[in-house]
Amino acid sequence: MILLDEIKVELTGYRKELAELGEVLNITKAKEEVAELQKQAAAEGFWDDLENSQKVLQRTKQLENKIAAYNRLEDKLDDLFTMLELCMEEEDEDMQNEIVTEMANFKQTLEDKKLETLLSGEYDSKNAILTFHPGAGGTEAQDWAEMLYRMYNRWAERHNYKVQLLDYLDGDEAGLKSATIMVEGENAYGFLKSEAGVHRLVRVSPFDASGRRQTSFAALDVMPEIDDSIQVDVRPEDIEMEVYRSSGAGGQKVNKTSSAVRLIHKPTGIVVSCQTQRSQYQNRDYAMKMLVSKLVEIKVASTSRRSPTSRAYRRRSAGAHRSAPTSSCPTPS
Repeated sequence: MILLDEIKVELTGYRKELAELGEVLNITKAKEEVAELQKQAAAEGFWDDLENSQKVLQRTKQLENKIAAYNRLEDKLDDLFTMLELCMEEEDEDMQNEIVTEMANFKQTLEDKKLETLLSGEYDSKNAILTFHPGAGGTEAQDWAEMLYRMYNRWAERHNYKVQLLDYLDGDEAGLKSATIMVEGENAYGFLKSEAGVHRLVRVSPFDASGRRQTSFAALDVMPEIDDSIQVDVRPEDIEMEVYRSSGAGGQKVNKTSSAVRLIHKPTGIVVSCQTQRSQYQNRDYAMKMLVSKLVEIKVASTSRRSPTSRAYRRRSAGAHRSAPTSSCPTPS
């Protein structure tokens, strides 16, 4: 009974935390906005402007998902209180263990929602575009880049994000030479932006007959997907477009026509490519999204570095130097 009393006190504390979370998420305001958007969707002529209607439906879905997630937390807490009362009446040890397990799941979900409230950056709620590039080291680096590619794909799947492949170029013997994916879902960029940088792997190489320890590097670039609501001025004369045949496994037409597109932004030297779509026009549209996202990312990073409140700015002003972020994954010898 002592344990059950402690559980009851802890669950009572979660009531206050959940109420505070609802205030931070503006659940009441979100419900009002959903009602207003639904009125707009029901109005005559709503579908005449397809672009606006898509934005309204997308915003409605986003708000409904946020409200539904909060309601599930409330329902889960109510269920825990009900289970606790039954357990205290019947003194059921099995139910007590179940309550402890369910409470741990509830606590983890609550902490995840609290974390989402910290993602308040301008582009944190956007989809994320991830680009993988192996460093120097040939097959070893290409294999490490593919390992990172699989790792982030699995992370996205576990967190219920949708992953769309935009570009993929196989390595010579193993791994990949380059790959680009789009992770679609709320706050995808907010969660993934800190992963950008150079990732390092130290291991006994499976490609070295002598069994020597190798250090491999792979770069990960993370960009927010920029939609039509954000205007970015990209002059057509600044873009050089190249078309080529798609590589890798393909269908009836993918590898038989020059459907793959590579865009080169002359002023900055940025190169983006897309080859996963069957149509050259679709590949160009995706490549343009990637280019615009990269330009916005560079602008945001430049503004952040120049800001007097930026820690990096203050360190450089004092003569400090900072290397690219690395993530080490050592393996035992």
